[in-house]
Amino acid sequence: MSQIIEALSDVSQNYEALFVDLWGCVHNGVTAYPEACAALQAYRKAGGIVVLVTNSPRTRVEVAKQLVKFGVPDDAWDTIATSGDSARAAMFQGTVGEKVYFIGIEEEKTFFEPLHLIKEPIKVTCVPLEEAEGIVCTGPFDSSADPAEMRPQFLYAKQKGLKLLCANPDIVVDRGHRREWCAGALAALYTEMGGESLYFGKPHPPIYDLARRRLHEIAPEIGDSAILAIGDGVRTDIQGALGEDIDSLFITGGLAAEETRTEAQPHAEALLDFLAREGMTPTYSIGFLR
Repeated sequence: MSQIIEALSDVSQNYEALFVDLWGCVHNGVTAYPEACAALQAYRKAGGIVVLVTNSPRTRVEVAKQLVKFGVPDDAWDTIATSGDSARAAMFQGTVGEKVYFIGIEEEKTFFEPLHLIKEPIKVTCVPLEEAEGIVCTGPFDSSADPAEMRPQFLYAKQKGLKLLCANPDIVVDRGHRREWCAGALAALYTEMGGESLYFGKPHPPIYDLARRRLHEIAPEIGDSAILAIGDGVRTDIQGALGEDIDSLFITGGLAAEETRTEAQPHAEALLDFLAREGMTPTYSIGFLR
């Protein structure tokens, strides 16, 4: 059973680094959570390293800009690993071809900016679907629209045998009090229709490889047993940590707040039932990061 704790400081002394999810843990897509930021600041003052590991399709530079906008203090984190950067690395190595059909909003076209992790990147061009060799999806054109509206395009793409590169495996996210669709919902639909979707964010290994690389740029000696993964997505953050054999802290007041009956803390029986249904066993659980 997952141990319910009162604060990060209850267990943080057992870990040298944190892999921390952003949306639903540190901010809500609009503003920062002060208690979460204070907990991370205190952890870093005690000598710990904070790696923000996010399924954002954006570059780490763009995510850092967002954090400033949301009011997350600079001294609450050390470095950032994004699903977007992990997916970009694969794209610039030719995973979905040189000519791609782009699904996403204009602000996310920074996805196609050069990535210095790759020594000899291919040249990638956005083209109409009819000319494409593959698909790059950072998110829906409209996050409030039913993903099923993409069925006609996906049927055509599947018939052409196009692979879909998913830059954000999240299905939904809560922006303030509004729930929005993410790229993962479109990738799931494409897979359901018989297409091939490629994932690079949590819970899949590529983003953890990138997170370790970012961590080891600061402290190369830290191993997996000294890392605690924190997140509110049971099928992303917790499943990913379990797959990587990393301890985890489940934030129940995020996406699963209703199922776990979380107010200040999760209801113990509701949490147990929820985790049993999901088949997940996070090391620890807490209502909100603090």
